[in-house]
Amino acid sequence: AGRKERAAARRKAFSLFVKAKEVPAASRCPGGGEGVRWRCCRQAFEELPGIHRHVALHHSGDVGRQAGLGAGPAEAAGSPAGGPAPAGSTARLSGHSWSSPEISWALPDTSHVSHGDLTSHVGDVLLYYCYCEVRDPEKLCAWQKALCQHLHLTGKVRVASEGINGTVGGSKVATSLYIKVMLSQPLFKNILCQEDFKSSAGGAQCFPDLRVGVFKEIVPMGIDPKIVSYKETGIHLSPQEFHREVEQYLSQATQGQSDTILLDCRNFYESKIGHFQGCLAPDIRKFSYFPSYVDENLELFKDKRVLMYCTGGIRCERGSAYLRSKAVCREVYQLKGGIHKYLEEFPDGFYRGKLFVFDDRYAICSNEDIISACRYCGVLWDQYKFCSSQHCRQLVLTCPGCCNKGLTACCPVCQEKELKVTSRASGQILKEECECTRRRPRVPIEHVSPRMLDTGK
Repeated sequence: AGRKERAAARRKAFSLFVKAKEVPAASRCPGGGEGVRWRCCRQAFEELPGIHRHVALHHSGDVGRQAGLGAGPAEAAGSPAGGPAPAGSTARLSGHSWSSPEISWALPDTSHVSHGDLTSHVGDVLLYYCYCEVRDPEKLCAWQKALCQHLHLTGKVRVASEGINGTVGGSKVATSLYIKVMLSQPLFKNILCQEDFKSSAGGAQCFPDLRVGVFKEIVPMGIDPKIVSYKETGIHLSPQEFHREVEQYLSQATQGQSDTILLDCRNFYESKIGHFQGCLAPDIRKFSYFPSYVDENLELFKDKRVLMYCTGGIRCERGSAYLRSKAVCREVYQLKGGIHKYLEEFPDGFYRGKLFVFDDRYAICSNEDIISACRYCGVLWDQYKFCSSQHCRQLVLTCPGCCNKGLTACCPVCQEKELKVTSRASGQILKEECECTRRRPRVPIEHVSPRMLDTGK
Protein backbone atom coordinates (compact mmCIF):
# COMPACT_ATOMS: atom_id res chain seq x y z
CA ALA A 1 0.00 0.00 0.00
CA GLY A 2 2.84 2.36 0.84
CA ARG A 3 4.43 1.87 -2.56
CA LYS A 4 1.14 2.55 -4.35
CA GLU A 5 0.65 5.73 -2.34
CA ARG A 6 4.16 6.92 -3.19
CA ALA A 7 3.58 6.14 -6.87
CA ALA A 8 0.29 8.02 -6.86
CA ALA A 9 1.91 10.99 -5.09
CA ARG A 10 4.71 11.06 -7.64
CA ARG A 11 2.30 10.90 -10.58
CA LYS A 12 0.33 13.78 -9.14
CA ALA A 13 3.50 15.81 -8.50
CA PHE A 14 4.72 15.07 -12.02
CA SER A 15 1.45 16.27 -13.56
CA LEU A 16 1.45 19.43 -11.43
CA PHE A 17 5.05 20.17 -12.38
CA VAL A 18 4.20 19.86 -16.09
CA LYS A 19 1.05 21.96 -15.59
CA ALA A 20 3.13 24.74 -14.02
CA LYS A 21 5.22 24.93 -17.21
CA GLU A 22 2.26 25.67 -19.51
CA VAL A 23 2.55 28.80 -21.64
CA PRO A 24 -0.45 31.17 -21.64
CA ALA A 25 -2.28 31.08 -24.97
CA ALA A 26 -1.67 34.80 -25.49
CA SER A 27 2.12 34.43 -25.47
CA ARG A 28 2.83 30.97 -26.78
CA CYS A 29 5.51 31.48 -29.42
CA PRO A 30 8.30 34.03 -29.91
CA GLY A 31 7.93 33.60 -33.66
CA GLY A 32 4.21 34.26 -33.71
CA GLY A 33 3.04 30.63 -33.91
CA GLU A 34 0.69 28.80 -31.58
CA GLY A 35 2.34 25.40 -31.38
CA VAL A 36 4.42 25.92 -28.20
CA ARG A 37 2.43 24.81 -25.16
CA TRP A 38 5.15 24.44 -22.50
CA ARG A 39 8.45 26.12 -21.63
CA CYS A 40 11.04 24.83 -19.19
CA CYS A 41 14.79 25.45 -18.79
CA ARG A 42 14.62 27.90 -21.70
CA GLN A 43 13.32 25.21 -24.05
CA ALA A 44 9.99 25.12 -25.90
CA PHE A 45 7.77 22.05 -26.22
CA GLU A 46 4.85 21.54 -28.58
CA GLU A 47 3.80 18.00 -27.63
CA LEU A 48 3.15 16.29 -24.30
CA PRO A 49 5.73 13.49 -24.72
CA GLY A 50 8.43 16.14 -25.24
CA ILE A 51 7.82 17.98 -21.97
CA HIS A 52 7.41 14.64 -20.19
CA ARG A 53 10.83 13.46 -21.42
CA HIS A 54 12.41 16.75 -20.35
CA VAL A 55 10.90 16.71 -16.85
CA ALA A 56 11.81 13.05 -16.35
CA LEU A 57 15.38 13.73 -17.49
CA HIS A 58 16.15 17.00 -15.71
CA HIS A 59 13.64 17.40 -12.86
CA SER A 60 13.28 13.96 -11.29
CA GLY A 61 14.56 15.31 -7.97
CA ASP A 62 12.23 18.33 -8.09
CA VAL A 63 9.24 16.08 -8.69
CA GLY A 64 10.31 13.76 -5.88
CA ARG A 65 10.66 16.63 -3.42
CA GLN A 66 7.31 18.08 -4.50
CA ALA A 67 5.75 14.68 -3.83
CA GLY A 68 7.51 14.50 -0.46
CA LEU A 69 9.60 11.50 -1.56
CA GLY A 70 13.10 12.97 -1.58
CA ALA A 71 15.35 13.09 -4.65
CA GLY A 72 15.78 9.38 -5.32
CA PRO A 73 14.91 7.48 -8.50
CA ALA A 74 11.30 7.44 -9.59
CA GLU A 75 9.24 4.64 -8.14
CA ALA A 76 6.10 5.34 -10.12
CA ALA A 77 4.76 2.25 -11.81
CA GLY A 78 2.25 4.02 -13.98
CA SER A 79 2.08 7.16 -16.11
CA PRO A 80 1.13 10.72 -15.17
CA ALA A 81 -2.32 11.73 -16.20
CA GLY A 82 -2.59 12.36 -19.90
CA GLY A 83 0.76 10.94 -21.04
CA PRO A 84 3.48 8.28 -20.99
CA ALA A 85 5.39 7.14 -17.93
CA PRO A 86 7.90 9.69 -16.58
CA ALA A 87 10.84 7.46 -17.46
CA GLY A 88 10.89 5.59 -14.13
CA SER A 89 14.37 4.47 -13.22
CA THR A 90 15.78 5.94 -16.44
CA ALA A 91 15.06 9.49 -15.27
CA ARG A 92 18.33 11.29 -14.62
CA LEU A 93 19.31 14.05 -12.25
CA SER A 94 22.64 15.73 -12.93
CA GLY A 95 25.41 14.75 -10.54
CA HIS A 96 23.89 11.46 -9.31
CA SER A 97 25.68 8.44 -10.71
CA TRP A 98 22.91 6.07 -9.58
CA SER A 99 20.61 7.52 -12.20
CA SER A 100 22.62 6.40 -15.24
CA PRO A 101 21.16 3.13 -16.60
CA GLU A 102 23.30 0.19 -17.53
CA ILE A 103 24.37 -0.06 -21.16
CA SER A 104 22.78 -2.91 -23.08
CA TRP A 105 25.16 -4.94 -25.25
CA ALA A 106 22.34 -6.13 -27.50
CA LEU A 107 23.03 -6.34 -31.24
CA PRO A 108 20.21 -6.63 -33.80
CA ASP A 109 19.34 -9.95 -35.40
CA THR A 110 20.39 -9.76 -39.06
CA SER A 111 19.85 -13.43 -39.93
CA HIS A 112 16.78 -12.49 -41.98
CA VAL A 113 18.73 -9.87 -44.00
CA SER A 114 20.81 -10.81 -47.03
CA HIS A 115 24.44 -9.73 -47.15
CA GLY A 116 23.66 -7.75 -50.29
CA ASP A 117 20.91 -5.75 -48.58
CA LEU A 118 23.09 -5.12 -45.55
CA THR A 119 26.04 -3.84 -47.59
CA SER A 120 24.22 -2.12 -50.48
CA HIS A 121 25.71 1.19 -51.64
CA VAL A 122 22.19 2.56 -51.97
CA GLY A 123 21.71 3.90 -48.48
CA ASP A 124 21.73 6.84 -46.12
CA VAL A 125 23.99 8.91 -43.91
CA LEU A 126 22.63 9.53 -40.41
CA LEU A 127 23.50 12.52 -38.24
CA TYR A 128 22.48 12.59 -34.57
CA TYR A 129 23.52 13.46 -31.05
CA CYS A 130 22.20 12.82 -27.58
CA TYR A 131 23.19 14.62 -24.41
CA CYS A 132 22.81 12.34 -21.39
CA GLU A 133 24.81 11.17 -18.40
CA VAL A 134 27.12 8.31 -19.41
CA ARG A 135 28.63 6.51 -16.44
CA ASP A 136 30.90 4.24 -18.51
CA PRO A 137 31.96 5.96 -21.78
CA GLU A 138 34.44 3.18 -22.60
CA LYS A 139 31.70 0.56 -22.47
CA LEU A 140 29.40 2.66 -24.64
CA CYS A 141 32.25 3.18 -27.09
CA ALA A 142 32.93 -0.55 -27.32
CA TRP A 143 29.24 -1.29 -27.90
CA GLN A 144 28.99 1.38 -30.58
CA LYS A 145 32.00 -0.02 -32.41
CA ALA A 146 30.59 -3.56 -32.27
CA LEU A 147 27.16 -2.33 -33.43
CA CYS A 148 28.53 -0.38 -36.39
CA GLN A 149 30.78 -3.25 -37.46
CA HIS A 150 27.87 -5.69 -37.15
CA LEU A 151 25.79 -3.51 -39.49
CA HIS A 152 28.70 -2.69 -41.87
CA LEU A 153 28.43 1.02 -41.04
CA THR A 154 31.22 3.54 -41.53
CA GLY A 155 31.56 7.03 -40.09
CA LYS A 156 32.55 8.82 -36.89
CA VAL A 157 31.11 8.47 -33.40
CA ARG A 158 32.25 10.54 -30.41
CA VAL A 159 31.42 9.30 -26.91
CA ALA A 160 31.88 11.24 -23.67
CA SER A 161 30.49 11.35 -20.15
CA GLU A 162 28.07 14.00 -21.45
CA GLY A 163 26.58 11.86 -24.25
CA ILE A 164 27.14 10.70 -27.82
CA ASN A 165 27.51 12.39 -31.22
CA GLY A 166 27.63 10.44 -34.44
CA THR A 167 27.42 10.47 -38.20
CA VAL A 168 27.31 7.03 -39.82
CA GLY A 169 26.64 5.72 -43.31
CA GLY A 170 25.31 2.41 -44.56
CA SER A 171 22.58 0.66 -46.50
CA LYS A 172 18.95 1.58 -45.91
CA VAL A 173 18.41 -1.68 -44.03
CA ALA A 174 21.50 -1.14 -41.88
CA THR A 175 20.73 2.49 -40.97
CA SER A 176 17.12 1.58 -40.17
CA LEU A 177 18.30 -1.18 -37.82
CA TYR A 178 20.82 1.20 -36.26
CA ILE A 179 18.11 3.72 -35.40
CA LYS A 180 15.89 0.97 -33.97
CA VAL A 181 18.65 -0.35 -31.72
CA MET A 182 19.70 3.13 -30.58
CA LEU A 183 16.12 3.95 -29.58
CA SER A 184 15.87 0.71 -27.59
CA GLN A 185 19.16 1.28 -25.74
CA PRO A 186 18.21 1.87 -22.06
CA LEU A 187 20.78 4.66 -21.79
CA PHE A 188 18.93 6.73 -24.40
CA LYS A 189 15.37 5.69 -23.60
CA ASN A 190 12.97 8.62 -23.19
CA ILE A 191 15.73 11.01 -24.32
CA LEU A 192 16.61 10.10 -27.90
CA CYS A 193 13.70 9.92 -30.36
CA GLN A 194 13.17 9.20 -34.05
CA GLU A 195 13.17 12.85 -35.08
CA ASP A 196 16.64 13.32 -33.56
CA PHE A 197 18.11 11.37 -36.49
CA LYS A 198 18.80 13.50 -39.57
CA SER A 199 19.01 11.43 -42.75
CA SER A 200 20.34 12.15 -46.24
CA ALA A 201 21.09 10.03 -49.31
CA GLY A 202 24.48 8.34 -49.14
CA GLY A 203 25.90 5.14 -47.71
CA ALA A 204 28.98 3.48 -46.24
CA GLN A 205 31.04 4.73 -49.22
CA CYS A 206 30.70 8.31 -47.90
CA PHE A 207 33.34 7.63 -45.22
CA PRO A 208 36.80 6.08 -45.58
CA ASP A 209 36.41 3.96 -42.44
CA LEU A 210 34.80 3.69 -39.02
CA ARG A 211 36.14 5.74 -36.12
CA VAL A 212 34.64 5.42 -32.65
CA GLY A 213 36.36 7.00 -29.67
CA VAL A 214 36.01 8.44 -26.18
CA PHE A 215 36.54 12.18 -25.80
CA LYS A 216 36.02 14.86 -23.16
CA GLU A 217 33.36 16.60 -25.26
CA ILE A 218 31.00 15.20 -27.88
CA VAL A 219 31.51 18.40 -29.85
CA PRO A 220 34.99 19.93 -29.52
CA MET A 221 34.49 23.47 -28.18
CA GLY A 222 37.56 23.28 -25.95
CA ILE A 223 35.79 24.12 -22.69
CA ASP A 224 35.08 21.65 -19.91
CA PRO A 225 31.40 20.58 -20.11
CA LYS A 226 31.18 21.09 -16.35
CA ILE A 227 31.98 24.78 -16.84
CA VAL A 228 29.72 25.42 -19.84
CA SER A 229 26.94 22.84 -19.86
CA TYR A 230 24.42 22.01 -22.56
CA LYS A 231 21.82 22.35 -19.78
CA GLU A 232 22.21 26.16 -20.00
CA THR A 233 21.40 26.26 -23.69
CA GLY A 234 19.33 28.84 -25.55
CA ILE A 235 15.63 28.53 -26.34
CA HIS A 236 15.00 25.87 -28.99
CA LEU A 237 12.87 26.91 -31.96
CA SER A 238 11.29 24.43 -34.35
CA PRO A 239 12.03 24.89 -38.07
CA GLN A 240 8.62 26.57 -38.47
CA GLU A 241 9.28 28.98 -35.60
CA PHE A 242 12.80 29.71 -36.81
CA HIS A 243 11.49 30.38 -40.33
CA ARG A 244 9.02 32.94 -38.97
CA GLU A 245 11.73 34.57 -36.88
CA VAL A 246 14.07 34.89 -39.88
CA GLU A 247 11.24 36.25 -42.00
CA GLN A 248 10.48 38.87 -39.37
CA TYR A 249 14.19 39.69 -38.94
CA LEU A 250 14.73 40.22 -42.67
CA SER A 251 11.61 42.38 -42.89
CA GLN A 252 12.72 44.59 -39.99
CA ALA A 253 16.32 44.72 -41.21
CA THR A 254 15.17 46.07 -44.56
CA GLN A 255 13.45 48.92 -42.69
CA GLY A 256 16.50 49.52 -40.48
CA GLN A 257 14.71 48.45 -37.31
CA SER A 258 16.20 45.06 -36.41
CA ASP A 259 17.49 44.31 -32.94
CA THR A 260 18.38 40.75 -33.95
CA ILE A 261 21.55 38.97 -35.09
CA LEU A 262 21.22 35.84 -37.19
CA LEU A 263 24.39 33.97 -36.19
CA ASP A 264 25.95 31.11 -38.13
CA CYS A 265 28.16 29.25 -35.63
CA ARG A 266 29.81 26.96 -38.20
CA ASN A 267 33.26 27.29 -39.75
CA PHE A 268 33.99 29.73 -42.58
CA TYR A 269 34.29 27.05 -45.26
CA GLU A 270 30.83 25.75 -44.36
CA SER A 271 29.03 29.10 -44.50
CA LYS A 272 30.95 30.01 -47.66
CA ILE A 273 28.92 27.60 -49.81
CA GLY A 274 25.58 27.97 -48.03
CA HIS A 275 23.96 30.10 -45.32
CA PHE A 276 20.78 31.87 -44.25
CA GLN A 277 20.12 35.19 -45.91
CA GLY A 278 21.23 38.13 -43.78
CA CYS A 279 23.37 36.06 -41.43
CA LEU A 280 26.56 36.96 -39.59
CA ALA A 281 29.06 34.19 -40.45
CA PRO A 282 32.27 34.33 -38.36
CA ASP A 283 35.50 33.76 -40.29
CA ILE A 284 36.68 30.98 -37.96
CA ARG A 285 38.31 27.69 -38.94
CA LYS A 286 37.30 25.56 -35.94
CA PHE A 287 34.39 25.50 -33.51
CA SER A 288 36.94 25.59 -30.69
CA TYR A 289 37.59 29.20 -31.77
CA PHE A 290 33.94 30.15 -31.23
CA PRO A 291 34.29 31.04 -27.50
CA SER A 292 37.21 33.37 -28.28
CA TYR A 293 35.17 34.89 -31.12
CA VAL A 294 32.36 35.66 -28.68
CA ASP A 295 34.81 37.11 -26.13
CA GLU A 296 36.41 39.41 -28.72
CA ASN A 297 33.05 40.62 -30.04
CA LEU A 298 30.89 41.02 -26.94
CA GLU A 299 29.92 44.57 -27.86
CA LEU A 300 28.40 43.23 -31.07
CA PHE A 301 25.95 41.08 -29.12
CA LYS A 302 25.06 43.60 -26.42
CA ASP A 303 21.27 43.92 -25.95
CA LYS A 304 20.62 41.86 -29.10
CA ARG A 305 18.30 38.96 -29.74
CA VAL A 306 20.46 36.22 -31.25
CA LEU A 307 19.15 33.51 -33.57
CA MET A 308 21.78 30.77 -33.83
CA TYR A 309 22.04 27.84 -36.21
CA CYS A 310 24.45 25.11 -37.25
CA THR A 311 24.36 21.88 -39.30
CA GLY A 312 22.45 19.53 -36.99
CA GLY A 313 22.01 21.51 -33.77
CA ILE A 314 24.80 20.17 -31.58
CA ARG A 315 27.17 23.12 -31.87
CA CYS A 316 24.35 25.47 -30.91
CA GLU A 317 23.76 23.51 -27.69
CA ARG A 318 27.14 24.46 -26.25
CA GLY A 319 27.61 27.62 -28.33
CA SER A 320 24.37 29.19 -27.11
CA ALA A 321 25.21 28.18 -23.53
CA TYR A 322 28.55 29.97 -23.81
CA LEU A 323 26.97 33.09 -25.33
CA ARG A 324 24.33 33.14 -22.58
CA SER A 325 27.03 32.83 -19.92
CA LYS A 326 28.35 36.27 -20.97
CA ALA A 327 25.03 37.89 -19.99
CA VAL A 328 25.12 40.48 -22.77
CA CYS A 329 22.30 39.34 -25.07
CA ARG A 330 18.64 40.06 -24.51
CA GLU A 331 17.84 36.52 -25.54
CA VAL A 332 19.43 33.57 -27.36
CA TYR A 333 17.46 31.21 -29.60
CA GLN A 334 18.67 28.23 -31.59
CA LEU A 335 17.36 26.18 -34.50
CA LYS A 336 16.29 22.76 -33.23
CA GLY A 337 17.65 20.02 -35.48
CA GLY A 338 19.84 22.52 -37.31
CA ILE A 339 19.87 23.31 -41.02
CA HIS A 340 19.24 19.63 -41.76
CA LYS A 341 15.76 19.71 -40.21
CA TYR A 342 15.01 23.18 -41.59
CA LEU A 343 15.69 22.05 -45.16
CA GLU A 344 13.39 19.07 -44.72
CA GLU A 345 10.51 21.48 -44.21
CA PHE A 346 11.73 24.52 -46.17
CA PRO A 347 13.92 23.27 -49.05
CA ASP A 348 13.41 26.60 -50.82
CA GLY A 349 13.29 28.79 -47.73
CA PHE A 350 15.72 31.40 -46.42
CA TYR A 351 18.73 29.07 -46.47
CA ARG A 352 20.49 29.41 -49.81
CA GLY A 353 23.25 27.32 -51.34
CA LYS A 354 24.61 23.94 -50.27
CA LEU A 355 24.82 22.37 -46.83
CA PHE A 356 28.39 21.38 -46.00
CA VAL A 357 28.76 17.90 -44.48
CA PHE A 358 31.80 16.25 -42.90
CA ASP A 359 32.13 13.25 -45.18
CA ASP A 360 33.30 12.49 -48.71
CA ARG A 361 30.22 14.15 -50.23
CA TYR A 362 31.33 17.55 -48.81
CA ALA A 363 27.89 19.03 -49.46
CA ILE A 364 24.24 18.15 -49.96
CA CYS A 365 21.80 20.18 -52.02
CA SER A 366 18.21 21.31 -51.42
CA ASN A 367 18.00 24.22 -53.88
CA GLU A 368 19.75 25.21 -57.10
CA ASP A 369 21.52 28.29 -55.76
CA ILE A 370 25.30 28.57 -56.03
CA ILE A 371 26.53 31.38 -53.81
CA SER A 372 30.31 30.79 -53.86
CA ALA A 373 32.93 31.17 -56.57
CA CYS A 374 36.05 29.56 -57.97
CA ARG A 375 39.10 30.77 -56.08
CA TYR A 376 40.98 31.54 -59.31
CA CYS A 377 38.61 32.78 -62.01
CA GLY A 378 35.53 33.83 -60.00
CA VAL A 379 33.00 31.70 -61.87
CA LEU A 380 30.17 30.39 -59.67
CA TRP A 381 31.36 27.12 -58.11
CA ASP A 382 30.66 25.29 -54.83
CA GLN A 383 32.29 21.85 -55.03
CA TYR A 384 35.19 21.51 -52.63
CA LYS A 385 38.41 19.56 -53.11
CA PHE A 386 41.45 19.27 -50.89
CA CYS A 387 44.40 21.47 -51.76
CA SER A 388 46.70 19.48 -54.06
CA SER A 389 49.78 20.31 -51.97
CA GLN A 390 50.49 17.40 -49.65
CA HIS A 391 51.47 19.60 -46.71
CA CYS A 392 48.12 21.37 -46.66
CA ARG A 393 44.63 20.27 -45.60
CA GLN A 394 42.72 23.35 -46.73
CA LEU A 395 39.58 22.91 -48.79
CA VAL A 396 39.64 24.79 -52.09
CA LEU A 397 37.01 25.85 -54.61
CA THR A 398 38.51 25.48 -58.05
CA CYS A 399 36.36 24.98 -61.13
CA PRO A 400 37.05 22.33 -63.83
CA GLY A 401 38.51 24.94 -66.16
CA CYS A 402 41.07 26.07 -63.61
CA CYS A 403 41.80 22.48 -62.60
CA ASN A 404 42.65 21.70 -66.22
CA LYS A 405 45.15 24.56 -66.10
CA GLY A 406 46.83 23.00 -63.06
CA LEU A 407 45.37 25.48 -60.58
CA THR A 408 44.50 22.99 -57.87
CA ALA A 409 46.02 24.46 -54.71
CA CYS A 410 44.43 26.77 -52.16
CA CYS A 411 46.94 29.62 -52.66
CA PRO A 412 50.09 30.58 -54.63
CA VAL A 413 52.37 29.41 -51.80
CA CYS A 414 50.89 25.91 -51.91
CA GLN A 415 50.89 25.92 -55.70
CA GLU A 416 54.65 26.56 -55.71
CA LYS A 417 55.37 24.05 -52.95
CA GLU A 418 53.27 21.28 -54.47
CA LEU A 419 56.07 19.56 -56.36
CA LYS A 420 58.91 20.13 -53.91
CA VAL A 421 57.52 20.06 -50.38
CA THR A 422 58.53 17.06 -48.31
CA SER A 423 57.62 15.64 -44.94
CA ARG A 424 59.46 16.48 -41.78
CA ALA A 425 62.37 14.25 -40.83
CA SER A 426 60.09 12.49 -38.35
CA GLY A 427 57.77 11.55 -41.19
CA GLN A 428 54.96 13.79 -39.95
CA ILE A 429 53.19 15.72 -42.73
CA LEU A 430 53.15 19.49 -42.36
CA LYS A 431 49.72 21.04 -42.05
CA GLU A 432 48.11 24.45 -42.33
CA GLU A 433 51.33 26.29 -43.22
CA CYS A 434 50.25 28.38 -46.16
CA GLU A 435 49.24 31.85 -47.22
CA CYS A 436 45.53 31.15 -46.56
CA THR A 437 46.11 30.35 -42.90
CA ARG A 438 48.64 33.11 -42.24
CA ARG A 439 46.36 35.83 -43.64
CA ARG A 440 43.27 34.75 -41.71
CA PRO A 441 43.18 35.94 -38.09
CA ARG A 442 42.51 33.08 -35.71
CA VAL A 443 39.72 35.04 -34.05
CA PRO A 444 38.32 37.84 -36.22
CA ILE A 445 37.04 41.02 -34.61
CA GLU A 446 33.89 42.17 -36.35
CA HIS A 447 33.75 45.80 -37.44
CA VAL A 448 30.03 45.83 -38.13
CA SER A 449 28.17 49.09 -38.06
CA PRO A 450 24.55 49.24 -36.85
CA ARG A 451 23.56 50.15 -40.42
CA MET A 452 25.14 46.96 -41.78
CA LEU A 453 23.26 44.84 -39.24
CA ASP A 454 20.02 46.62 -40.04
CA THR A 455 20.35 45.81 -43.71
CA GLY A 456 21.06 42.17 -42.90
CA LYS A 457 24.54 42.12 -44.41
